[in-house]
Amino acid sequence: MNDKMAAGFWVRLGARIIDGLLIGIVVAALNFIIFQGFNQDTPAFNSVGTLYYVILPALWAGYTVGKKAVGVRIVKQDGTDVGFGKMILREVVGGLVYILTLGIGAIVSAFMVGIREDKRAIHDFIGGTYVTHREPETSETGQAVESSNI
Repeated sequence: MNDKMAAGFWVRLGARIIDGLLIGIVVAALNFIIFQGFNQDTPAFNSVGTLYYVILPALWAGYTVGKKAVGVRIVKQDGTDVGFGKMILREVVGGLVYILTLGIGAIVSAFMVGIREDKRAIHDFIGGTYVTHREPETSETGQAVESSNI
């Protein structure tokens, strides 16, 4: 799997921190606008975050803002772009596994990304994905080559 240029723990963590900061700023701004102050009792952060992590990579060749900033993206096992189905499995079902294991699954996943040669976490196995340093394939005109989004 070395030819797939799998992304390791630290780069993935950096991307997640950037994304978390971005989501936090957006949610704080929305809370301030809607509630005329900062309401900490709202599930908006989780809802916005889940939508962000499912929709953006499905529409943007596997990138989130954080992943684009650090130069990695999510792809299917065959190297093609992810779609909504894969991202729902990866983020929603994977997230449920982490909740049901009381966070132990997330800790195990961190070790998997750090130790395994293929750098895949539990949510990657559930979604049939991996995170790579490879950029999307482009045509001779410089346009991204379309791939299946299932």
